[in-house]
Amino acid sequence: MEKGREFSSKALEDFTLVESAKQGDEKAFAELLDRYHKSVYHMILKMVRNVDDAEDLTIEAFGKAFKNINKFKPDFSFSTWLFRIATNNSIDFIRKKKLETLSIHSQFKSSDGGEIELDIKDKNLDPQEEAIKGQKIEYIQKVVTKLPPKYQHLVRLRYFKEFSYEEIAKEMESPLGTVKAQLHRARELLFELIKDKKHSI
Repeated sequence: MEKGREFSSKALEDFTLVESAKQGDEKAFAELLDRYHKSVYHMILKMVRNVDDAEDLTIEAFGKAFKNINKFKPDFSFSTWLFRIATNNSIDFIRKKKLETLSIHSQFKSSDGGEIELDIKDKNLDPQEEAIKGQKIEYIQKVVTKLPPKYQHLVRLRYFKEFSYEEIAKEMESPLGTVKAQLHRARELLFELIKDKKHSI
């Protein structure tokens, strides 16, 4: 812990939970998710302005945080570290969506009449990001096996195979609205399983 830095009582409690999580304590993971799920979700929702995307990105943020929990060092509070992961992940998502519809060479007029060319960085994944992308989130995967079979399939298509809602609807031969409703229910069950401190994975 960084010398001279003062942390709140909640932050100090988080440090204890993180240490337990590093030892594989599932209750500690569940407590951390319970503490910050709502605030992370609302922060992401303000960024992406889409409920479905915010829910997906919230799961991704916790998945990445839990996967990399051993890399966490208490130089900053756990919440700061978690929100940074969630923010960066959301920024990448927003950038990718914009790149799908916006030419890199597009130009805009500034207020003084000058032309502004977009400066979009090359977002090819570096080796570390490739490794993260290539690995499945073990913790979430374990929880998914506890879901009813139809929800397991939905979650795997959406989060592990990265299918769009439309692709899932086609794959399962179901109406788009049904797919979205069932995925919403699957997310609820997923979080309940993670938060269930009596549940042993």
